[in-house]
Amino acid sequence: MLRKALFSLLVGGLLLALEPVSGQKHVLAQALMSGGTIDNIVVEGTQRIEPESVRSYMSVNPGDTFDPVLLNRSLKSIFATGLFADVSLKRQGNDLIVVIVENPIINRIAFEGNLRIKDEILQAESSLRERVVFTRTKAQADAQRLLELYRRSGRFAATVEPKVIQLPQNRVDLVFEISEGDRSYVTTVNFIGNREFSDGALQDVVSTTETVFWNFLTDSDTYDPDRLTFDRELLRRFYLKEGYADFEVQSVIAELTPNREAFVVTFTVSEGARYKFGTIDVESALKDFDPATVQDQILTEENEWYDASLVDKTVDNLTDAVGNLGYAFVEIRPSPDKDSENKIIHLVYNISEGPKVYVERIDIEGNSRTIDKVIRREFRLVEGDAFNSSKLRRSKSRIQRLGFFKAVNVDNEPGSTPDRTVIKVEVEEQSTGELTFGAGFSSSSGPLGSIGIRERNLLGRGQDLRFNIALAGSGSEADVSFTEPYFLDKEIAAGFDIFRTTRDEDSLSFEEKKTGGAIRVGYDLSEELRQVLRYRFEYIEIENVDSDAASLVKEQEGQTIKSSISSTLTYDKLDSRTEPTEGYILKLENEVAGLGGDVKHLKISMGGTHYYTFEENWTLRSRAEVGNIIGLGEDTRIVDRFFLGGDKLRGFKTGGVGPRDRKSDDALGGKHFYSGGLELSFPLGLPKEFAVKGRVFTDVGATWNIDGNDSGVDDESTPRLSIGAGLTWSSPFGPLATDLGFATLKEDFDETEIFSFSFGTQF
Repeated sequence: MLRKALFSLLVGGLLLALEPVSGQKHVLAQALMSGGTIDNIVVEGTQRIEPESVRSYMSVNPGDTFDPVLLNRSLKSIFATGLFADVSLKRQGNDLIVVIVENPIINRIAFEGNLRIKDEILQAESSLRERVVFTRTKAQADAQRLLELYRRSGRFAATVEPKVIQLPQNRVDLVFEISEGDRSYVTTVNFIGNREFSDGALQDVVSTTETVFWNFLTDSDTYDPDRLTFDRELLRRFYLKEGYADFEVQSVIAELTPNREAFVVTFTVSEGARYKFGTIDVESALKDFDPATVQDQILTEENEWYDASLVDKTVDNLTDAVGNLGYAFVEIRPSPDKDSENKIIHLVYNISEGPKVYVERIDIEGNSRTIDKVIRREFRLVEGDAFNSSKLRRSKSRIQRLGFFKAVNVDNEPGSTPDRTVIKVEVEEQSTGELTFGAGFSSSSGPLGSIGIRERNLLGRGQDLRFNIALAGSGSEADVSFTEPYFLDKEIAAGFDIFRTTRDEDSLSFEEKKTGGAIRVGYDLSEELRQVLRYRFEYIEIENVDSDAASLVKEQEGQTIKSSISSTLTYDKLDSRTEPTEGYILKLENEVAGLGGDVKHLKISMGGTHYYTFEENWTLRSRAEVGNIIGLGEDTRIVDRFFLGGDKLRGFKTGGVGPRDRKSDDALGGKHFYSGGLELSFPLGLPKEFAVKGRVFTDVGATWNIDGNDSGVDDESTPRLSIGAGLTWSSPFGPLATDLGFATLKEDFDETEIFSFSFGTQF
């Protein structure tokens, strides 16, 4: 019996040595004395926690023997709850005494010294909350998380120190004392190993910039490890687009300057050789499929410089084309065969039947305001559809184009069975409400002022509500507009407009006022083709006609009602709606007036614009537009005809080209017009943060012909031509544009202007 007791004591001591409770004081010396049975378990030191709760964590009960193994397990079990700062076990006779010290409860959490990051953001990053148990380990872990948050915002000199204020009833206030420090800027961005592209060219590629005084409006010059990771990918894409298939970013090193206030970033790259495309082929393992039917979808061409972006676009094109032919499960893989000796990459697009995977469900996270339906209706896939990676990418693009989210991440994960996949959507919402004030000056309209209120995601339903008032030297405008993008849950955008406009331009000898409204519906005929139908009702007033105005103008003085229906057909292949650099857009507009009212005419216009970038940031824009208006049983009205000049024909005043009354010099507008031009925009060698570009242009156009035979009217259909140059600046305060245009072909009665300038701001 004695040997057994000694053996148990030895085993218990060995277990304690091998399995200590880290950082806690505990006493088992007396409890580990073998022999006897536990009569009672007495808990001492409890304040909030019931003694019975403490006993429930233990592995022994009254009636059990004093087993060192079970006692040690009980001790660790109590510690594991996180409720106690200290626990000890001791033996008094046959009673087991459990002495505990409870961890305090957090009464309040406060942040002091934080100016750059709000309390709400810091609290969301912390794991501790009010009325939960406080432990120093968790407080230190939270401090480290807050420190990482500051480092991600570029403040590497920040410090976070948790302080504990003791309160009665075993409560504490937890205060994080924060010293934010200065932002850690990037003073220098170096590149090592680049031979084909200069440091300046590569600095335009990466998003990290060197700190300069004009960067106060951006944070791109702040050190951010995540941004450097993104820069590695930007460099890789750039070199692969330029044909350097062996390119590699070998390292990215960020070193603190000696004063530890800023960073020097160094990219070490290996460019490798430049490759060209070799033979391009398409192979298919699909039954009854002829690869020749999709040859026109291949963008890569033999003997052209290798471009990885064209390979990706070709894969998308082939996926869509094959899918449209009825093959639901298709997988297209480009197989490159690199000939390093001849610097050629032969490419085969392998079309095979992909795994038969269906969409099990679509999970959406992060949309605290926008309802799920607004996001789901942009998907080209729904639950139960055959999974298609091309449609998934298109769905992501459509969600991004909503403009409701700062970030959109769409990915797919394995589903409940091998033939199922779950699409995961993570979005980060951004503000969609706008309160805008505008001020500026235009050489054609004089001083400008505007105020607008807009909500692009009304009540999280994706609806667009706008109210605008604009005042200018040449007139004013007020309008209310509402758009429901999915009317009756169909892919039909429906809305209405209510407006009031006045126009009193120098080129006109009268004042025009319009009051009315419109209802409209728009829908996509395809991914690129969209049609908008509109009914418009206007009450038009022509008044304050000058005494010396043309007789044709005086005839139209008074009030009229115009009721019209119009159609706008748009084919959009632009790479961006805001700053296009590639692609084209075509537009056809028709208007028929005469569904009631006093005005009857047919008005048609059509045109297109093409963008082509042949060098980095060198973009050529070409445009052309024609139009015609025909009176239906009556003469056309001046206010309905076409006026040319200003933005469409620089070098001429707005309304400066076209039929003009010889006596009063009134612009009368033309029944027919055409306009076109070429414009080349290019960088000026300034840092890209300036967002300043130069441009040279030439415009051509004419408008002519009015109803009636008035011998006192100058009217010529000869082309007018202008050439010029200008500057554009995408400033933080609004767009600025200035042009010098020179009319090189004109008629004597045309009105010209050399300098045009416009500046707008909204904040």
